[in-house]
Amino acid sequence: MTCLVIAEHDNASIKSATLNTVTAAAACGGEVHVLVAGHNAGAAAQAAAQIAGVAKVIHAEGEGFAHGLAENVAAQVLALASNYSHILFAATASGKNAAPRVAAKLDVAQVSDVTQVISPDTFERPIYAGNAIATVQAGDATKVITVRTTGFDPAATTGGSAAIETATAVVASAKSQFLGSEIAKSDRPELTAAKIIVSGGRALGSAEKFAEVMTPLADKLGAAMGASRAAVDAGYAPNDWQVGQTGKIVAPQLYVAAGISGAIQHLAGMKDSKVIVAINKDPEAPIFSVADYGLEADLFTAVPELVQAL
Repeated sequence: MTCLVIAEHDNASIKSATLNTVTAAAACGGEVHVLVAGHNAGAAAQAAAQIAGVAKVIHAEGEGFAHGLAENVAAQVLALASNYSHILFAATASGKNAAPRVAAKLDVAQVSDVTQVISPDTFERPIYAGNAIATVQAGDATKVITVRTTGFDPAATTGGSAAIETATAVVASAKSQFLGSEIAKSDRPELTAAKIIVSGGRALGSAEKFAEVMTPLADKLGAAMGASRAAVDAGYAPNDWQVGQTGKIVAPQLYVAAGISGAIQHLAGMKDSKVIVAINKDPEAPIFSVADYGLEADLFTAVPELVQAL
């Protein structure tokens, strides 16, 4: 039994989500191999070989992998699939794009958003926005899995000494091409990898107030900034800040929620945080049900006072 982890990378380094996926693969049993499909991605392959617990790195080099197009990545995975009992992707935008293509071509049922491996064929995953946990047994010979990264500790980035094997790159698909990207640049930590997150909700009232009240707190804590779906929909914060079932799933060491009522879809994205601090003037707000520390107060008063105290 051998597991294949599909690495997410920028052709120079391995992204943190891959480390959590390696841990999940190790829990399935057997050897763990990592596929690095990229363009000029030798450095990423070397980084993957250093990950603790990885037995082999398969490096597929081709221009079609330069931007991680799902059609090309899926085709490369399918070329290797017969050698593996488990094929694991991180449950990120990239993983969710490629994994269903692989599962469909293999004619198997995908097991999505796995948070725990019980045995090589049995897994736990959240359903109903995280309000229930389903135990799923997969009977397919090849198991295609997406891993909720917050459910697994990251593997160590050093300590491994995996062999790097070169694989022949598949011919790039003519059905899609990369036209361009607009990437938001920020000096703050990336939301899904941040140890501290400060999030604001619709109660802030405007984009100007969101920046005025929340930014100083994030600066003091060295935190990433997040927002509820309501705040994003209202235009107070950009889309890539959205935390929740329809946004990003996070589990930082500290999550500060100001002016967020705690709708089910938001709680599904952050309730695994180690420490949750909620600031809301409504004593009945659902956010208090998951908070470790709750402050019933007006955020426009409480947050500046908290910044002053820090």
